[in-house]
Amino acid sequence: MRSVRFMVLIAGCALAGCMQSGGSGIFARDAQPPWKQSLALPNALPPMLRPAPLRTAAPAAIVAEPLMAQPGAPQPLSPQAYDQLVPQPVAMEIEPSYTLDSGDRLRVVVFGQEGLSSTYSVDPSGRITMPLIGAVHARGMTTAGLQQAIVAKLKNGYVREPHVAVEVDAYRPFFILGEVTLPGQYPYVPNMSVETAVAIAGGYTPRAFKYRIEISRPVNGMIERKVVSATYPVRPGDTINISERWF
Repeated sequence: MRSVRFMVLIAGCALAGCMQSGGSGIFARDAQPPWKQSLALPNALPPMLRPAPLRTAAPAAIVAEPLMAQPGAPQPLSPQAYDQLVPQPVAMEIEPSYTLDSGDRLRVVVFGQEGLSSTYSVDPSGRITMPLIGAVHARGMTTAGLQQAIVAKLKNGYVREPHVAVEVDAYRPFFILGEVTLPGQYPYVPNMSVETAVAIAGGYTPRAFKYRIEISRPVNGMIERKVVSATYPVRPGDTINISERWF
C-alpha cells in the first residue's frame, strides 16, 4: 500500500512539472496540435503526405488563321460587289454661271463717272454700246467677265483706275410652245421651273401630254434638246414645247 502511494506521488510531481515548464510536452500551453503544425509547415510532413504544388498552364499563343468558308455559307463581298449593292451618292448637277445674250438688259455702274453709268441692252449682234469706249462684246460672257472687259477698255486712255459693277437688270425672255393656253414669248422670272412657265402661259390644254416636255437651250452656239420633267429649271432664252397626247 505504501508503494502504491509512492508511485502516485511520483506521477503527480512529473505531471505538475510538465505543465509548469515551457518545454515541448504534449500538454504544454504553447504547443500546437499535430494537424495545425502540418498546415502551417507543409514541408515538415513526410514527402508522401505533402500536397502537390499547383501548376498553371501557360497561355496558348493566339494564331490568326484565315476563316475557311464552309460549304453553303455566305461568302464575303468584294469591294466591287459592295459598291454595286450599296447605293452611292449621286453628284448634283451644278448649274453653270449665267451667260449673257441678245435681249438681256444690263445695269452698268462706273464709280465716279456718272456719264458712263446707265442701262444697256445686248443687241442682236451680242454687244452693248457705251460712251467713250463704244461697243463691248457681251454674248456668252458672265457679268464678271463683261465687267473686266469694260475695265480694260476704260484703262486704255480714258479712266486711270476704273471701278465697274455689272448686273442683270432684266433677263431675256423665254418661249413656250405646244399644248398651253397662251403660247408665246414671256419675260423670264428668276428661279422659275417648267411648271411656273406653264402657269404663266395659262396652263395646259386638255390635249397636253404632261409627261412629254421638251426644252431647247442654246449652249456654246449649239441648240441642246432634252426631255425634262415639270420641275426642271428654266433659263432665259429657253424654248419649252409641250407635246400633244393622242389618246
